Amino acid sequence: MTHSLRIPDLTIPTRPETGTGWSAGVGPGDAGDPAISDVDVIQVNGAARLAGTVHVVGAKNSALKLMAAALLAPGRSVITNVPRITDIAIMGEVLRRLGCDVRFDVDDPVDPMVGVGGVPRSRSVTIGVPEQPGVEADYDLVRRLRASICVLGPLLARRGYVRVAHPGGDAIGSRGLDMHIAGLTRMGADISGEHGFVIAAAPHGLHGAEITLDFPSVGATENLIMAAVLADGTTVIDNAAREPEIVDICTMLIRMGALIEGEGTSTITVVGVPRLQPVRHATVGDRIVAGTWAFGAAMTRGDVTVTGLDPTYLEIALDKVVAAGGLVETRANAFRVRMDDRPRAVDVVTLPYPGFATDLLPMAIGLAALSEGASLITENIFDGRFMFANEMMRLGADIKTDGHHAVVRGRERLSGAPVRATDIRAGAGLIIAGLCADGVTEVSHVHHVDRGYPDFVADLRALGIEVERATAPEEPELTI
Repeated sequence: MTHSLRIPDLTIPTRPETGTGWSAGVGPGDAGDPAISDVDVIQVNGAARLAGTVHVVGAKNSALKLMAAALLAPGRSVITNVPRITDIAIMGEVLRRLGCDVRFDVDDPVDPMVGVGGVPRSRSVTIGVPEQPGVEADYDLVRRLRASICVLGPLLARRGYVRVAHPGGDAIGSRGLDMHIAGLTRMGADISGEHGFVIAAAPHGLHGAEITLDFPSVGATENLIMAAVLADGTTVIDNAAREPEIVDICTMLIRMGALIEGEGTSTITVVGVPRLQPVRHATVGDRIVAGTWAFGAAMTRGDVTVTGLDPTYLEIALDKVVAAGGLVETRANAFRVRMDDRPRAVDVVTLPYPGFATDLLPMAIGLAALSEGASLITENIFDGRFMFANEMMRLGADIKTDGHHAVVRGRERLSGAPVRATDIRAGAGLIIAGLCADGVTEVSHVHHVDRGYPDFVADLRALGIEVERATAPEEPELTI
């Protein structure tokens, strides 16, 4: 049975395994509308072990920003290795409403996992950008995709004026736009807020500036780089984010003709140029998806080989797996994780890259919940990341939270139960934790998982797991 969400000019089926591809503007998963948030559930049996090979496609957190960067050059840019997920479909529609021609096609070479699930998990996207793109990103799409705020920088650079609805996103804590606004203001923009929109104007163009970020924000770094590439003069961004996704967007911009130095370091220098050219670019592999499988192998005492990612992007996470007793082998664009015995407890502190990624915190807590001993988990990025801990406790995990800290005392095995995904990574972490539980675990609200994992069910099956995705029964109406 297939359910769909209809919004203007965009239909998104909510069962990714039922389709064979995207036409222009069509992608898998729902867009996070509360009216269908409980349409699907994923069910797994416990006492399971992940074993086999899984391929990681392009990073969601990179592909979305690469699509926005295409706005900087009139003409047709092509981005390959784009994950087939809900957020990409929504970003495609954001660009369409800005006047772009957006089309998704099958990647070449073909995704090596197609034979497993029958559905390619990556696409190429061709974005035709007009000489005068639109200047307003509507609320009905932006509220479903926080990453759409990244059109602010390129549109301001191209058009000198932009209205972007204040974004929504995962319920994992406050993520303000103060650093975006402060940086663009230093570059000459006049920024205000009105009726739920961020409004930025630079009628005389942007100019170079020296900007120091209070925190190495990925989103602010990306927006400021994209604004600076067409600004007049030199922009220096200190305390910049260093993530591989930052390097990826800089690599694409340099190929478009931008002058950028220092990407991957805490100081990025951008010399503005008058015009950029369209380009073809391949998205970097998704380190968070790869890390999910690394921790999944450790949690289930499995043996998993992950391909499609430079393992140096996961150095800290893989070190934690080794500290827990896992065996890790790395090679070019791949790694293998094997865990033979019950893992040992390890402490984890999330930090900006190259530190331990906050998006892997649910998996770290899952590992701690099964480890021998007690672990201290500290979250330094998002103040709401521990929201999912209550769901893990429904599976029998022993977790005590206090502000930014959680003490997790490991147990030999968890207990299957119905639980709810509260965000993308929490959903994946709960599903894998269910593999380590007695009985059946049913995870609802899996539209969150669809936003970050191209076909989680197919990947689980490829790794030997019996898993079902089903339509949740309708809840009875209650009247008073």
